[in-house]
Amino acid sequence: MGRSRSGSRGVPSALCAALLLSGCQSTPGTTTVTPAASATAVRPSGYGAVFLAVGECSSSGTARATEVPCAGERAAARVVARHDGRAENGPPCPATTDFVLHISESRPSADEDGDGLVAGGYACMRNLRPPHPGDPGEGGGPRTVVGDCVYEAGPGEVRETACAGTGGRAPDHRVTDAVTDRARCPAGTGLYVRLGGERPVGCARPV
Repeated sequence: MGRSRSGSRGVPSALCAALLLSGCQSTPGTTTVTPAASATAVRPSGYGAVFLAVGECSSSGTARATEVPCAGERAAARVVARHDGRAENGPPCPATTDFVLHISESRPSADEDGDGLVAGGYACMRNLRPPHPGDPGEGGGPRTVVGDCVYEAGPGEVRETACAGTGGRAPDHRVTDAVTDRARCPAGTGLYVRLGGERPVGCARPV
């Protein structure tokens, strides 16, 4: 069948890694993030009962992001999922997540339960307004999903790029199916991309 390539962590906005099933050793549930995903979220007092709970919003910023009212002019993205611990060890974010905010443990003057502690974790974020890099084919987000495109970035490595070719690199392959194992990929599959989840194998065809 087609070639298999091993993947690596992706880069920023228009790029993210696609991990391939070619014997590469990757940690289950590993996700890649955009630059905003490495931001430390800091809690201001007076907003939700739980810091960046599902449905709450954050400000924009690649260095520090704060929780803000979703109706406010500073609101930039909404939490679609929230988990404790490190992203690489926890549940994957929803497929159309635009970026991930890593929340460092802190001891603010006011917190959700009065113990002086905001636990570390990560929040899966969806922009309130376009662009949405996590959408299929848009070339970003922390996960590779059906509809996304990739290009060969080096020996044994591919990275995600916008299918329209607007990400600075033209795509080589597009993920057309998600299946349980490689044998279920359709004829013409050129790459097997690790997607994670219940159907962890992405079948990618040349474009």
